[in-house]
Amino acid sequence: MSNKIPFSFIVVIGLMLFALFFGAGNLIFPSMLGQSAGENIWSANAGFLVTGVGLPLLGVLAFGFSGKDDLQSLASRVHPLFAIVFTTVLYLAIGPLFAIPRTGSVSFEIGVKPFLSENSGPLPLLIFTVIFFTITFLFSLNPAKIVEIVGRILTPIKLGFIGILVVVAFVNPIGKFQAPSEHYAVQPFFNGFKEGYLTMDTLASFVFGIIIINAIKEKGAKTKKEIMIVCGKATAIAAVILATIYTSLSYMGASSVEKLGRLDNGGAVLAKVSDYYFGSYGGVLLGLMMIVACLTTSVGLVTACSSYFHVLFPKVSYKTFAISLSIFSAIVANIGLTQLIAISVPVLTAIYPLAIVLIFLTFFHSLFKGKAEVYQGSLLLTFIISFFDGLNGAGIHLSSINNFFNAILPMYEVGLGWIIPAIVGGFIGYGSSLLRVKFIPNHPKLD
Repeated sequence: MSNKIPFSFIVVIGLMLFALFFGAGNLIFPSMLGQSAGENIWSANAGFLVTGVGLPLLGVLAFGFSGKDDLQSLASRVHPLFAIVFTTVLYLAIGPLFAIPRTGSVSFEIGVKPFLSENSGPLPLLIFTVIFFTITFLFSLNPAKIVEIVGRILTPIKLGFIGILVVVAFVNPIGKFQAPSEHYAVQPFFNGFKEGYLTMDTLASFVFGIIIINAIKEKGAKTKKEIMIVCGKATAIAAVILATIYTSLSYMGASSVEKLGRLDNGGAVLAKVSDYYFGSYGGVLLGLMMIVACLTTSVGLVTACSSYFHVLFPKVSYKTFAISLSIFSAIVANIGLTQLIAISVPVLTAIYPLAIVLIFLTFFHSLFKGKAEVYQGSLLLTFIISFFDGLNGAGIHLSSINNFFNAILPMYEVGLGWIIPAIVGGFIGYGSSLLRVKFIPNHPKLD
């Protein structure tokens, strides 16, 4: 094994995995979490690391464990219709509904807005997003070269600057930790856990996972054991880097409140902190790097989503999807970063538990012999609870239902009430599968 897969390759895969997950948008959430959590930063950050680092990397491992070639084939273990719906919703979430528009919003928030007057109005954002997504579309027609060149050059420079920023923030903190905001005053761990949903990395792991697994296979790993060993070591490398950076950014955000005050979003936090330490020159450098980094991410996401939807609807050309996604993303980006994040919360709250449960069921697949009813029962009850969590996230509180779930479901009040139903649904599904085998022995099995 060690002769076939050198450690240097494992390091490369680990860094590649880190680069895939560490988009420019991921910079904004830890810093904002730090601002909000204040004195409760360490427990809130621990919760964030579970969903922002642990679960995404577990999703990559799940792909290697499953032996499947793509998300749709993996989700087909539940049902073919579920596979299409879930995969489509996931690509919409990490694509034109949230993640792609967010690249434009983050770019503007960090790279342009700090240099404008407070009364500049909506026109600068409109002009910027039109230009940004026009470039995105043009590059998405031939994305390989620009993504490779910019990624190789930009990632080390970006990490170098962020590294300098967080080291300075540790050595010379802006101020002392302040009292947490109302949201983080109680149960900061679970609030940080849900904050990790906003990275969307667990959803993205279903897309990135197959890239990593294919790279490992091409290097010579053949058996599941070989693939999992290499993948496990690579994910450990990525996890250490991601956890270190996220924790540093959280600390930086928590120490900034005393002098900078509470800001609207993480993009503003980064911009203000950079300006505090390095002045306008630091802001210009950070802004340029974020714009190009976000552009690279945007091109990659438009390419991935256009490719998927072209396969789903082959009569519509890849180019048509690319230009449609770019135009739609430009429109959505003009909502503004703070508003875009707020809109994404209820949707991600509803679908994230489905992704988490699917990951764990993948690891237990052989234990229940791949019975489709186990997947179906577990995911159905999970979605029933997460749907109402999503409504709560949208500010739609159905008091009678919430009171009922609070009475019977542990951790429902912190957004984790779906855990027990997921387990119970799995057992119900397993029981129904035994009855199906007994009374309908020739019923087809989904794999």
